[in-house]
Amino acid sequence: MSPGVQRLVAITGATGFLGQHLVRAFADAGWRVRILARRDPVSPFWVGLDPEVICGDLADEEALRRLCEGAEVVVHAGGRIGGGEPGLRRVNVEGARRVARAARAAQVGHLLQISSITAREPQLSPYAASKRGGEDAVRAILGGAVTVVRPPVIYGPGDRETLRLFRLAALSPVLPVLNPAARIAIVHVQDAARQIVTLARSQISGVVTLSDGHPEGYSWSELMQAAAEAAKRRVQLIRVPTAALYVIAFLEGFKSSWRDTGAVLTFGKVKELTHWDWGLDSDERAGGAQASEFDLRSGFQQTIGWYRSKGWL
Repeated sequence: MSPGVQRLVAITGATGFLGQHLVRAFADAGWRVRILARRDPVSPFWVGLDPEVICGDLADEEALRRLCEGAEVVVHAGGRIGGGEPGLRRVNVEGARRVARAARAAQVGHLLQISSITAREPQLSPYAASKRGGEDAVRAILGGAVTVVRPPVIYGPGDRETLRLFRLAALSPVLPVLNPAARIAIVHVQDAARQIVTLARSQISGVVTLSDGHPEGYSWSELMQAAAEAAKRRVQLIRVPTAALYVIAFLEGFKSSWRDTGAVLTFGKVKELTHWDWGLDSDERAGGAQASEFDLRSGFQQTIGWYRSKGWL
């Protein structure tokens, strides 16, 4: 690349939780950013930024072609979290396949497939299976020109999923502890975004799992206690049996089918939540991985502060 020419990154899923921070992190690192979006997006994290927008979605092959044209790296962060198996496969597998084909046609040098740590255990849930399927799809097309990135639990400013935990920590006198033997890796979203930028620079081939400075993970008790401390509250931790979660999931499923809405807690999600090992082995992290800015305590405190500043909490 000629001196003074900005590297171009093309990003799908840019309007999602992680995606918004990816746009910020790549721009801050000096990249020119092009994104795929259904409409002209606005993000509180893009102050001072003006990413190029290609209007379309993962089903729009022409939009994907224009997204990838001239890009050095494609970061495929688009995906679906909830819904039934057909919808998950349509977005997480078939969508990934279309992105990989567009990247190959445009002769993009490298693709980062943002997957999930749950893809390690695809038998646990339709979501985990769809994320593994997306990994397999892009590697079948692009071979070694792919970095599969598996984030663990991601939290931080803008996240509405872990907001439930922080609301509970701020309001409830008790917090639940699931499988007491389980280990859960976790990473702040800004650290995750910076680590992904580093991977885009290095363009290594293979599978990399992200984490904070505690890759072996935390217990449920450690996570809940840290959330309570960040909320400046004293709480009691209560063990919740797995069987109780399945009962709740059954009731959620019945209610959602009656109301024609998606269930928050499904049987697959229970299996993910109660799986005993979401920690990292030493060979799962990338060599030279960027050090995390946030540990668990400072990350939770910063996140709660952001929620409160925006009136979310």
